[in-house]
Amino acid sequence: QVQLAESGGGVVQPGGSLRLSCVASGSVSTIATMGWYRQGSGSQRELVAAITGGVRTYYVDSVKGRFTIAGDDAKNAVYLQMNSLKPEDTAVYYCNAGPISLPTVEQPFWGQGTQVTVSS
Repeated sequence: QVQLAESGGGVVQPGGSLRLSCVASGSVSTIATMGWYRQGSGSQRELVAAITGGVRTYYVDSVKGRFTIAGDDAKNAVYLQMNSLKPEDTAVYYCNAGPISLPTVEQPFWGQGTQVTVSS
């Protein structure tokens, strides 16, 4: 089993930045991919960004050029730097991790979620 602990959510004005962090514990040696999903009010959950093997990344089109995902193997962590935030980025962001070596595939382990609100 893998446990995921997220931090870094909050309230920010449009155009602002936030950095989300997710630290894994437990059977971390099984992790090949870590990523972030989000679910806004009344919306389906969507994959925002993911990273496999510390190198191969995926970004949903709506965040390309604004968000950056990075992993830290030594800390068993993944980070999501979010710049130029827009109101439509408002959502609960969930860390996701697991053993499947494809960044676009939903992994089996989930964090509790952290709220990101972009509002003036």
